[in-house]
Amino acid sequence: MSTPVSQPAGDLRPPRSDEEVSAYLDVLGIPGLADLHIHFHPERLTRAIWGYFDKAEEHYGMPWPIHYRTSAEDRLATLARLGVHQVPALTYAHKPGMVADLNAWCADFAAAHPQVLRCATLYPEPGMTEQIRDAVKGDLALVKVHVTVSNLAPDDDLLGGSWELLARARVPVIIHAGTGPRVQGRDTGKAGPEGVARLLATHPDLTLVIAHMGMPEYDEFADLVERHPRVHLDTTMVGTDFMERSAPVPPHFLGRLQELRSRVVLGSDFPTIPYPYAHQLEALHRWGLGEEWLRDVLWHNGRRLLAERVLG
Repeated sequence: MSTPVSQPAGDLRPPRSDEEVSAYLDVLGIPGLADLHIHFHPERLTRAIWGYFDKAEEHYGMPWPIHYRTSAEDRLATLARLGVHQVPALTYAHKPGMVADLNAWCADFAAAHPQVLRCATLYPEPGMTEQIRDAVKGDLALVKVHVTVSNLAPDDDLLGGSWELLARARVPVIIHAGTGPRVQGRDTGKAGPEGVARLLATHPDLTLVIAHMGMPEYDEFADLVERHPRVHLDTTMVGTDFMERSAPVPPHFLGRLQELRSRVVLGSDFPTIPYPYAHQLEALHRWGLGEEWLRDVLWHNGRRLLAERVLG
C-alpha cells in the first residue's frame, strides 16, 4: 500500500477556529463544504439525544459536551458561516412507529428552509417500502440509518423493497454500521461490516456512505469500498483528538485513504460534537494527504453524490 506523498502547500494552514474556516476554503479554492453528515431532529427528540450525551461518562466512559447546543435557527446560521450551503437534516428511528412522523417532519423542515436537503430514515417494519416509495417520488436527497441505535440488521427482509427503491434512485444512504463509538456494557448487536457485506451482496447498486469510516473497523469497511463502486466513507469525527483516544486511525490506513480519494466524503456529526467544527477540518489537514485530496473530500465528492440522485 502506498504512503502519502503530496503534502498541503506551506501557505495552507489548518483552521484552528470556526472563524478561520472561510479563509481556509478560499486558499483551497473551493466555494464551501459538502458535509453529508449533519443532524437536525424534531425538538423533543433533540432534547432526548442531548440528554443522553449529558450522561456520556456513564455511556462512553468520557464526557461529551455538545459544542453547538443552540436553537435550530442559530445552528443553520452557524453552518452558513462555515460554508455549508446544502444542509442535511439527518434523523433516525430507534423503534417501530417513528418513521412516518420523522419523515414528515424532515419534509416540513426542508420546505421551511431552502438550504436544507430533504432527508428520511427507515426501520424494519411492515409498510416501509411504501413509505420510502412515497419519499423517493419527491426531492429526497439523503437517508440516514443507524444500525446500533436502531438495533436493526441491514439485510432485514422488511427493508429489501426500500433498498431496491433507493438503489434505483441513487439516493445516498448514510449508514452508521461500525461498532464504535462503543457504549459501555452494551452489546454491539447487529453492527459491523458483515451485515453491510450481506446487504451489498443482494443490493450491489446501493449508494452507501459508511459513517465514521466504520470506526473502529476501518480496514474492513474500506475493503467493502474497494469491492463496491458506489460505496463511500465519511470522515465524521475520524482523526479528531477526541476520537483518537478511543478509535485511533492506524497509520497505514492513510495510504488507503489516499488511494480512495474519490470515495471519501466530508461528515462532521454537527451539532453533537465536543469540539469546534473547524477541528474536523484540522484533523483531515494534518493527515498530509494533499490539497487535491482535501478539495475532493471537502467539496467535490459530496456534491457529486448529491447530483447523481435520479429524480422520480
